[in-house]
Amino acid sequence: MAYSLPGFAGTSRYALYAGVAALALPAAAHAQDNAPAGVSIDGEDVETQQELERALGGNNVIVVTATKREQTLQEAPVSVSVTTGETLERAEIRDLIDVQTVSPSLRVSQLQNSATTTFIIRGFGNGDNNFGIEPSVGVFIDGVFRSRSAGAIGDLANVNRIEVLRGPQSTLFGKNASAGVISVLTREPQFEFGGSVSATYGNYDQMVFKGDITGPITDSVAFSIDGGINKRDGYAIELNSGEDINNRDRWNVRGQLLFDNNGPLRVRAIGDYSKIDELCCQVNNVVAGPTTPLVRLAGGDIVTNDFFSDTTYLNFLPVNEVESYGGSVQADLELGALNLTSITAYRELHNFQDQDVDFTGLDFIREIRDQDVETFTQEFRLTSNFDGPLNFLLGGFYFNEDITQYSSIINGQDSRLFFDLLASALGGAAVPTPGTLAFAEGELGLPVGSIFAPGPSTIENFALSNESWSIFGTADITLLDDRLTLTAGFNYTDDKKDFALSQQSLDPLANINLADAYIIGAAGSAANFAALPAAQQQAIGQLAVTPCPAGVQDPMVCNPLLGLAALQFLPPFLDIPNAVEPGRTRDDDFSYTLRASFEITPELNTYFTYATGFKASSVNLSRDSRPLFGDYIPADIPDGVPAVVAGSQFLSPSSPIRDAGLPITNLTTGSRFAGPEDAEVYEIGLKGNYPGVSFNLALFDQSIKGFQSFLFTGTGFALANAGEQSTRGFEFDTVITPADPLAVTFALTYLDAKYDDFANSQVGDLTGFRPGGIPEFSIATSATYTHDFGASGNSLIGRVDYSHESNVFINNGLDTIRDNNFRREVNLVNASLTLALASGLEVTGFVRNAFNERYILTVFPSVAQEGSVSGYPNAPRTYGGTVRFKF
Repeated sequence: MAYSLPGFAGTSRYALYAGVAALALPAAAHAQDNAPAGVSIDGEDVETQQELERALGGNNVIVVTATKREQTLQEAPVSVSVTTGETLERAEIRDLIDVQTVSPSLRVSQLQNSATTTFIIRGFGNGDNNFGIEPSVGVFIDGVFRSRSAGAIGDLANVNRIEVLRGPQSTLFGKNASAGVISVLTREPQFEFGGSVSATYGNYDQMVFKGDITGPITDSVAFSIDGGINKRDGYAIELNSGEDINNRDRWNVRGQLLFDNNGPLRVRAIGDYSKIDELCCQVNNVVAGPTTPLVRLAGGDIVTNDFFSDTTYLNFLPVNEVESYGGSVQADLELGALNLTSITAYRELHNFQDQDVDFTGLDFIREIRDQDVETFTQEFRLTSNFDGPLNFLLGGFYFNEDITQYSSIINGQDSRLFFDLLASALGGAAVPTPGTLAFAEGELGLPVGSIFAPGPSTIENFALSNESWSIFGTADITLLDDRLTLTAGFNYTDDKKDFALSQQSLDPLANINLADAYIIGAAGSAANFAALPAAQQQAIGQLAVTPCPAGVQDPMVCNPLLGLAALQFLPPFLDIPNAVEPGRTRDDDFSYTLRASFEITPELNTYFTYATGFKASSVNLSRDSRPLFGDYIPADIPDGVPAVVAGSQFLSPSSPIRDAGLPITNLTTGSRFAGPEDAEVYEIGLKGNYPGVSFNLALFDQSIKGFQSFLFTGTGFALANAGEQSTRGFEFDTVITPADPLAVTFALTYLDAKYDDFANSQVGDLTGFRPGGIPEFSIATSATYTHDFGASGNSLIGRVDYSHESNVFINNGLDTIRDNNFRREVNLVNASLTLALASGLEVTGFVRNAFNERYILTVFPSVAQEGSVSGYPNAPRTYGGTVRFKF
């Protein structure tokens, strides 16, 4: 929405917002090369941000579009933090992962590969490792929704600013905003020729080259082209090969065209391509369980008791390839007092990974995953610019996406030996020796060498089609001489998902139910068992689920086969859709926002918001996709008996799936999908600006009913709705300028998070517990000092920033393994020193994680290694220098 600043006396309300950016640094005028369209002062058009500064007496004004209207940051009645393009340059922030160091309510994590990144705001976030789960935090780049984080993690190019909107945003964004939004806005093409080039060299042979150029093609058409290459050796050594991993190898290119003849129509077209091809990511052992000696006995190795050694063992180097490309066209049409905006976009994302997922030097388990995502979005917005007290925004959003995924777990050459030793150990052998699997094959009538034979163990194919549309809008009415603004907003969303999942479990042991095998062995055949009297059936059934004590193998008192259940890691699952499960979700929702904002004094504003939000159902595209309890009812088995025995076709009670005659060998229950998330937030904010000090304060009570919790189980992922997860707290940030050369920023977030209701989690009843990984306190603070060398235009700019996360349990469910408490505390210091010359040349020296602070990012149960725990270490200290020339 364009606005006009009426004369100097009338500008005091806007001038008081000078320099106030939630985490923006001084000289924030460089956050925008252009002033917002339509700004005028005393009837004179203002074309650049610098001209706007001068017109307002030299003050900085940060303009944001957090509410889909152009407003000063202080005027926007929402909880939003802004990171300017200059801050990104000075802090050497290259992708969204590092933005969290300057925005304390945002947390970003990258886990097992380059494509698995999770964005979390106020403790809410999910979807890092499963393409069927839409993130609760929506990422928009130049107004285009990036549906999967893998398509949003490339290096940041020519960024104008990054706005982090906290809390549900469904009335302003048509898709996925139940927890918040990250909006990245890049620079438009300019009608003046210009550009920049930069080169960075740092430790680990880091080499970054970036460049951009912009200028006019005609009087009404401008262009820009930018691109970059980012390479760095890995900081971890794979000891078998001696090769580095955790490297950087990515590049990107983007082209833009802008049509603007100062008429009513303005069109911006963007096309981009990015590629990531990296050896990612380092996993180290946190707890060495009872299987660790077996890894070494089988000829492999694993680094233990030295988590931060930056060394690891793998039997092959990981492959991570991510391609993201697409294009968008934004057209803005001015219709008198109305403005019509259309954003049309098409994107493709391709992700391929081939990884040693046991993370040891033994060749026993690898995973291949090949994923493709095609997304089309269309958004229309109509905004008003009336002189009267009433203005509105009305929009529509259409989303169409198709996802396909092929994945496979592959047994390596050492798989059979490792699991044979494990089977021997489970059988009570003091010195594990091979031979147990061969004995089991003989007893079960399986071919010799078939259990854990080298080659594919599972093959999965997944497909998901998602179509949704929404209508959203807001209306503002201003009262009391424009001091009071009342806002009401709404969003109606209709979402449809259709999905298909199929799997082949190729290991013969995984396809045998050990209780049923015992029953058939005792009765001679399934027909004989069916003919037995009920009492005799019950007696045999009881023995079928009775484990044998150590050293006992008497089938008359117990089932000796049950010891093999520990080796049934990857049982088959029932394909979907089927006769009982249709393989679809259908959701619709009406969300709304009510807000009142009030100018208490020319220096102080306040607002109150009540808002609801929504995110549609998510689908579990993993090998742990299982029917819901009720569609299938497992057998009621005694404590201590492996759950896979519940897949007994003889002992399982009547259920729709069993009665339909569907194959259920070793079938267990879980979830195919999780239902919608419904968010609610109460928020009150205070924004002030006084000479030398500005601040923003937000107090909030936010909850999500049905939060889509996502937990790695060791072989797949469990997806379930928490009854309710809530976070109460506050966000405070301030900019202090005690003298013109010095600016200090400080931001503090306090989060009181808990599961209000989560009785059915994968790790037990978590009701009343704090969700793992959400720190109580987060701090981001910085100091920037600019020394000008007289009137030469040359300056020296020094910057130091510090980010902190208080000590917190890393996740739920692993805290008691072997009496370990897995906790994390973060204290990071970054610094840079820049010599900026009037000629446009800049020379910067920088260091990130200056004191080489090391901590665990997260932990998870080691794959196929019961009792062991693995984790991801953070990056060590990096440093280097950048030479940049702007023209």
